[in-house]
Parts: sequence; C-alpha cells; structure tokens
Amino acid sequence: MNKELIINAAPTGVEIALLEDKKLVELHHESGNPNFAVGDLYLGKVKKLIPGLNAAFVDVGFEKDAFLHYTDLSPYIRSILKFTATAISDKTPEGFDFTKFKNEPEIVKTGKITDVLGGKPNILVQILKEPISSKGPRLSCEISLPGRFIVLTPFNDIVAVSKKIHSSEERKRLQKIVEAIKPPNFGVIVRTAAEGKKTAELHEDLTTLVQTWKNIQSNLNGAQAPQKILSEQTKTTSILRDLLNESFNRIVINDKNIYTDTKTYIQKIAPEKQDIVNYYNNGSPIFDNFGITRQVKASFGKTVNLDSGVYLIIEATEALHVIDVNSGYKSSSNNQEQNALASNLEAAAEIARQLRLRDLGGIIIIDFIDMKLPENKKTVFEAMEKFMAQDRAKHTILPISKFGLMQITRQRVKPEITISVAEDCPTCRGTGKIGASMLILEDIEKNLQYLLNHQHKGLTIRVHPILHAYLTKGFLTSKQWKWYFQYKKWIKLKADSNYHLTEYRFFDANDEEIKL
Repeated sequence: MNKELIINAAPTGVEIALLEDKKLVELHHESGNPNFAVGDLYLGKVKKLIPGLNAAFVDVGFEKDAFLHYTDLSPYIRSILKFTATAISDKTPEGFDFTKFKNEPEIVKTGKITDVLGGKPNILVQILKEPISSKGPRLSCEISLPGRFIVLTPFNDIVAVSKKIHSSEERKRLQKIVEAIKPPNFGVIVRTAAEGKKTAELHEDLTTLVQTWKNIQSNLNGAQAPQKILSEQTKTTSILRDLLNESFNRIVINDKNIYTDTKTYIQKIAPEKQDIVNYYNNGSPIFDNFGITRQVKASFGKTVNLDSGVYLIIEATEALHVIDVNSGYKSSSNNQEQNALASNLEAAAEIARQLRLRDLGGIIIIDFIDMKLPENKKTVFEAMEKFMAQDRAKHTILPISKFGLMQITRQRVKPEITISVAEDCPTCRGTGKIGASMLILEDIEKNLQYLLNHQHKGLTIRVHPILHAYLTKGFLTSKQWKWYFQYKKWIKLKADSNYHLTEYRFFDANDEEIKL
C-alpha cells in the first residue's frame, strides 16, 4: 500500500492529508496556536473534588475545568505529586537527579480521590482528550512520552514489549536491550516499529525522550498553575512518528520552513527515507493538484455516494452516530441476497474510511441492508474488522445483530472533523441572481489596462475554472490572445476551484496578489 502525506500550509494553519493508494483516509488541521492537544502536559490546580464521581476538576487554563477521574490518576500519583512539588521549588543549578528520586508507595485501584488529592495540590497532568462540545479536557496522570520506537513512562521502572510483535525471540531481544540501556526510575514500552531495530537506534530514541523529561523538570521550576509545561509535537511530526514505515513513499509540502523541518526530522528518524520529502511550488493549490479538494467535497456531508450507486446517510447526535446503508441502482445479479452482500461489503469499506476521515468517535450504529443468511452476516463482520485494521484509534466491533445492526465503539480523543460541502453563493447572496456576465469581462479588462499602464509586469490572473475556460477558448481567437495582440504582453491565466464563479484576482511576477 502506497502512503502519501500532503501538507498544505495556509494562513489559518496547516492542513495534513494522508492518502492510501491515492485515496484520502485521514485529514488533520493544525491551527497556528493549538492549545489543549492530546499529549500536552500542564501544571494544573485541583479546584474541586467530587466524591460521588470519585473524580476531581482541575484548572489547566481552559474556560471550563478539566476532568480527572481516579482511574486515570496512575498508581504512582503520590510520586508525581512529590516530583511536581520538588521540581517547582528546586534551587539546584542543574536540577535534581531524577534517577535518584525516591518513589512513594503506589495507590490502590479501589481508593478514593479525596484520600489522594485532599489538599487540592498543584499536579502535573497530561491531556487525554481534547475539549469536545460543552466538555472541558479529560486528563490523565499516567504520563507517557512517545518516541519513534519506544514510549517513556516515568516512575514505573517496567519494560513492556508491544504484543503486535509476534516473534517471542524478537520480544526477548528487545526486552534485554531496553533493560540494559534504561535509566532508573523510567519505564519503557517498546513499540511495534522497534521490531528488527539495532541497539543504537533504540538508545538514541531513549536518550531523546529522557532529555524531554529533563526539559519538563526544568519547565516546572518556578511554574505557577495553570501553566503549559510541554507541548506535544506538531501534528506533522507526530503523524510521521506514528505512521512512517516502508510503505510511506512520498511527503509533499508547500511551505519551505515545514519542508526543512520535516526533512531534518526524517533524516534523524529514518535517514534512508529522506528522499521521499518533496517541496511543492507548482503554482496551483497543492490540495487541488493531488485531488484532495475534490475528495473532501465528495466525502463529507450527510450523504456519501459510492461508485455502484450504493449511498450512505450519516447522522450525528449527541449520544451516537448512525449510518444507514442504502442499495444502489446497479445490480450485479438477480439474486437479492447476493446484491445485499455486495452492497454491504462495498459500504463497509467506505464506512471504515469515513470513521478515520471524519474521526468519528463514541458509539456508531450501522444499519446494513438486510441479509437473511448468517454466513453473509459473518462475511460482512469479518470484512469490517479487516477494513478497520489500519485504524490507529482503539475500537471494538460487534457482529451484526438480529435487527441487522452493527455496533462499533471507537476511541474519541478530539472533536470530530466537520466540513460543510454545501456552498453559499458569495455573489448573489441568496437572491439567485448575479450581475451580467459580459460586465465581468469588462471589469477584468479595465483592471488589466490600469495595471499595464502602471508598468506591472509578469501578470497572472486567477479565476474560477469556468471563467478560465471562457477566457482561453479558441486558438488565436481567445480573450487571452486578444490581450496579447492588443498589449504586446502575454497575460497568464490560472484556474482555481476555490474561487467563486465571478471572482478574479491579479498576481505579479513574484506570485503576490495585487490589491485593486
């Protein structure tokens, strides 16, 4: 499977699209100032204890207090509280040696929140779930720092190896390596990506994460709650960290700074793959060039149409998401059961993609087309498990019930992606009428003549594709050639599907917009 990462830097932030075999499967948006992202570390202040919920509300600087349940405290919470207080008040020049830090006894799983956080202390917490709807962030005290091959877990001093590494010899080899290089007071989870890696690569990853923990310790010194202590990596590098493998064959970026940072990151974590990073400056929008804009328009919205005529209706409520599968107009056979099976299998593949693309979480109910045979229901269930195997979010799938419904629970750690694909007409403002089309050309020519009279050179006009087709229609007889014969200068025309029908803009030779 070919994986491509297309990164579009825009004034509003960075958009990241993951393509698998040219098909859009994940879409991420990173705003210029992302706060309360999953993985961020904060120094919070316990504000309120709720014994009935066995939970606490913690002030981390969000408009609503964040939620911390007893089960998310970590067995080493007393050690974390001690470490936090020590790091805040530490006066030593280099900071105290964490490898010699004396841990406190673990708490019991069935304890009470009031016994642990009774004094409402300052506490080091990690964002477990981003703010969703009217809820504040969900917190955890089980601190983890993910790397390329390992995850560092301070305080627990345990080495665990991913169960997805099936070879028992390889698991033992990795266990021995990590136990030999691991500093005291740190636990390590060995990720699946570590399979077959050498000691030097694991040691470099571990050293980087230990340094990150030292930075956390340093940032805590003198800190006052609420305060951000450490940001998770940008979405670009975190996606590369989690996804980069042999099947990742291209990364395309339209921003020089992000390109340089990504190239440096790739050289650091996988030098043999540094050539897959490409800089894009082709002129046309990067998402248009790779067909992402079209796929976004086709994939979001209430109705999703599939090639065979099968279509999905996706409805969202506060409690759950409901997906209704409807049969298509193209029937492969006269057998109703076979048609239902074929339609359901096609729908299952698209639903698995939609869950990743929209990042739907919580409870998902799918109403498949009715099938009578149990073996067909089993086939659809097994296909759904296969299609969702690529999904990084934790999920559980139940077989199709006697009512023809499949239930899925999928981990939700951030708000789902919602994109409106219905476009309001920016020209008519809902009246259904626009200015005379012949006047648009007249306006363009007036502005063009004005700019040429003021010695502007290398002009480019960007317009909607329909207007572009009109201006370039006919060899030597088009409006573009007419301008050339009239002004003795070649005026470039570029189509941009993001423009509305009558919109046009002028750009100079440096591709900077000329404000009229």
